[in-house]
Amino acid sequence: MPLTPNIAVSMKHEKDPCLQILEEIGDLSGFQILNNEVLIAIYRRPEKTRGGIILTPNNLNEDLYQSKAGLVVKIGPSCEFPTVPIALHDWVIVRPSDTYALEVNFVSCRLTQDKFIRVKVATPGMVW
Repeated sequence: MPLTPNIAVSMKHEKDPCLQILEEIGDLSGFQILNNEVLIAIYRRPEKTRGGIILTPNNLNEDLYQSKAGLVVKIGPSCEFPTVPIALHDWVIVRPSDTYALEVNFVSCRLTQDKFIRVKVATPGMVW
């Protein structure tokens, strides 16, 4: 019996999620990252999927704790990415337990070391 592939649910974004996060987080010039740390803004899914399914607030709030996707918004001076180059505004995947949760300019973020970035993805909706 063939296996059914696990396909991520396509979300309906009113605005590009990268641009939305960058607009919400604002100026980070006063936020200086040390050593090999990376600041990642957490990707929060919109309320509605492209297929019209509306997610509950409880379901959406789980993104704060369980979302693995985020946008790189600041990179420390000692970061090294020897195999896959990671740059500002790249979407990356981390294990939430390898990160330190914080809010920066009222945007939910995670601070992690460069070595804990597991994957670089084209869009955040590719994983959950």
